[in-house]
Amino acid sequence: MAFVITSPCKDEKASECIEVCPVNCIEEGEDMFFINPEICIDCGACETVCPAEAIYMEDSVPEEENEYIQLNRKFFEVGNITK
Repeated sequence: MAFVITSPCKDEKASECIEVCPVNCIEEGEDMFFINPEICIDCGACETVCPAEAIYMEDSVPEEENEYIQLNRKFFEVGNITK
């Protein structure tokens, strides 16, 4: 299970999460950041520093934000996509 970045990050792109990630699993997309679920070690460092409160454990993503789980995975499957 990995962390997922959701809609509050869209067009916000505060980079605190990138700075604290110990495994460099967060990448910048066109209008938001994405967490690579294959690299994320579930440490939670990104979640605690996110000023937009956009980062959740995958199983804790609010229902209205569920589409971001797949959007996040697709980013790493096909590259820099936007919603």
